[in-house]
Amino acid sequence: MRAWCQPWQAALRLCQAACAGAWQVVENRRTWRTTQALGLTVVACLLLHGNALDGPRLLQSAQRFGPSAVQRTQALVQEMEAVGNAAEDEKLKVINTFFNRTVQFRDDRDAWGAVDYWASPLELLNKGQGDCEDYAIAKYFSLISLGVSPAKMRMVYVRAQLGGGVQAHMVLAYYPEPTAEPLILDNLITDIRPASRRPDLAPVFSFNAEGLWQGVGGSSAGDPVARLSRWRDILSKAKAEGWW
Repeated sequence: MRAWCQPWQAALRLCQAACAGAWQVVENRRTWRTTQALGLTVVACLLLHGNALDGPRLLQSAQRFGPSAVQRTQALVQEMEAVGNAAEDEKLKVINTFFNRTVQFRDDRDAWGAVDYWASPLELLNKGQGDCEDYAIAKYFSLISLGVSPAKMRMVYVRAQLGGGVQAHMVLAYYPEPTAEPLILDNLITDIRPASRRPDLAPVFSFNAEGLWQGVGGSSAGDPVARLSRWRDILSKAKAEGWW
């Protein structure tokens, strides 16, 4: 419990210190601005709160990719509609299960022909293959479409103990309350577990549509500033596809 809960619960407090001078809260607006310290423009996307599922728009967007995207998107929309009024823990379970079952894990080189590629949810549904970032991104936007507040979720880079070694990995963390122990949605296992039951994962840094939290552990999983440029692109793609 201690190895996970203290770093994760401290992440919100660490944000101000770790990102001092890089992020500025805009008075009376739920947006973030960046200074030259980050050197990128963050999409003002905190209007995601209170979002509602727009299945027809998602299906229309899927048609631009092809029949595979339409088929998988239709299946996803049907499952999302079935839990539209359910409790959030049920929504988490359905979305986590859907993507873990539907998408095959593939390295970026095999799936996308690139060293490091972040797929939008519809790109992933069209391909049917992706790596850990792609799973986490798709789950994040699917849950937003189901009305889960983006403030409750973070993409988290972790050090994962796999096959006797340690490698960079990404999961989606869900916080029922700001100071609560997070629940971990991971493509490596089928069930959703609290962070204290994932001793194989050590958090490094996290981010969502509201900001970047750095300072928990080292930076071996990658440079968060460089990776946020990909996150900015994903936010734009996801908006265009109709996820928010």
